[in-house]
Amino acid sequence: MDRETRVFAESHFRGLRGRLPGGVCPTPDRVDFIETPDSFSYTDFFKGYLLPNVPCVFSSAFTEGWGSRRHWVTPSGKPDFDYLLQNYGTSLPRAYSPCLCTSHPTGSTSTGTPWMWTTTVSSTWGPLAPGQEEALRDCHGSLPFDVTAPAFLDSRLCPVPKHCSPPLEVTQEAGEMVFVPSGWHHQVHNLEDTISINHNWVNGCNLANMWHFLQQELCAVQREVSEWRDTMPDWHHHCQVIMKSCSGINFEEFYHFLKVIAEKRLLLAKEIDPGEVECSERSGLGPQQTIFDICRIAEVLASVVVNPDFQRVDTSMFSPRPEDLLQQLEEVVAATESL
Repeated sequence: MDRETRVFAESHFRGLRGRLPGGVCPTPDRVDFIETPDSFSYTDFFKGYLLPNVPCVFSSAFTEGWGSRRHWVTPSGKPDFDYLLQNYGTSLPRAYSPCLCTSHPTGSTSTGTPWMWTTTVSSTWGPLAPGQEEALRDCHGSLPFDVTAPAFLDSRLCPVPKHCSPPLEVTQEAGEMVFVPSGWHHQVHNLEDTISINHNWVNGCNLANMWHFLQQELCAVQREVSEWRDTMPDWHHHCQVIMKSCSGINFEEFYHFLKVIAEKRLLLAKEIDPGEVECSERSGLGPQQTIFDICRIAEVLASVVVNPDFQRVDTSMFSPRPEDLLQQLEEVVAATESL
């Protein structure tokens, strides 16, 4: 990341202040197809897709060097199940495949939907922008398992509000990658046998979305067990336990997640030479990306420490304490404003 990109990103987030992430977003009318790796940089991806949170498809040229594409498929391009069984047995995760990669920048296993399916060698995707899925909920608040089911397509049984945008349809071929942005509900219809490689991650662009999601998850748990609030000892702690069992993470673990990333970025920040704050895109995590990440972590952590439910978490054994870590981050942010 160069300085111009960081300044551009910080301006983007300043424009979002005061607005909760995860609101209703319009669905674009198409999904861009990225053809050539040599003419597409990380900055292009960051500014064009990661920051605005819109999908795109990468051609198979991006995965040509993957060993999985050479060893896990037959000469005809089909999954070589005999090879996989011989070399990996039952240890190979079922979500991995040589044929394609689907990326979901959410960082939480529970941010998918009941109608999120696994992809295949050739498949059709139906992504829907954040907030649009609300029009698909039934009278119980549940999302459909299959948005292509005949009953769901019957407007008399499941009337869809006129303001709901239709989902995009993308056909993914062998070796291609689909970037599914944070919060985008999606369903995939498999056209052929295969296994897919899926990767979920959290970054500076969607960290606030993850924090907002966790707050929503806790509120949902609290509503479900609200009738025992006055009779259950340590009710708030039990809500965190239930939340973890449902979402795979609770507020305590979210803080430790932030701490691990923050401490790594703080170490890198100490090595930043004010006279050399730029770096090439292929040289790894550079000074500008480090500064950007610290700014985003600091902003989210500032929201965490004042959250009433987080304040009920026992942080006496945390090292560093959340307030102390936030102070360290804010000091670096102030010191690097001119870089």
